[in-house]
Amino acid sequence: MTPLFIAVEGPNGVGKSTVAALLATRLASRTGLHAHLTSEPSRTPLGVLLRRAEDTVHGRAFALAVAADRYAHIDDEIIPELDAGHHVVTDRYAQSSLVLQRVDAMDLSEIWAYNRYVLPPAMSVYLEEDPAVIRTRLAARPRRGRLELTGSPERELTLYREAQRFLRRQDWYQVRVDCRTLNPDQVVTRILEQLPERGD
Repeated sequence: MTPLFIAVEGPNGVGKSTVAALLATRLASRTGLHAHLTSEPSRTPLGVLLRRAEDTVHGRAFALAVAADRYAHIDDEIIPELDAGHHVVTDRYAQSSLVLQRVDAMDLSEIWAYNRYVLPPAMSVYLEEDPAVIRTRLAARPRRGRLELTGSPERELTLYREAQRFLRRQDWYQVRVDCRTLNPDQVVTRILEQLPERGD
């Protein structure tokens, strides 16, 4: 089987981290190949700095730093894992920039200019949930970042749909999963049912 690179996307609070971790586990079990779980911002020093800087760095400067971290993530982690014959599942990828940088008042065309040379995933998964459920989850967090406070579940859901339409024109393979009434295991089952054919 060809190793797969899968991005799990969706609004803050939709359950991406839980689904990405479970997807990596079940993908490895299903295919017999190790599945490497990662996330963005990356766990590199730059990624750690980005997480700390979100509240103070805005707009173009933040978008450029996020893109730089993404290219380093691709070169230093994603491609080496794929070359080693491993699947890669990432919690957030370029789609998050097409959403969160727009929340940060950036233009879509400029955001894409910074990200147009990224490695396209074999599959991009967009998770959706009832905005009221997302809002309740966010309210329970001990701390919320600037972009979480600036945006809203409704706004992020709308922007993710726009990002999906935009990336469809770039020939990215994408699926949307409505998580309402589904537990995480059922969400992952829906994802596995739609794996791209080249991964078989």
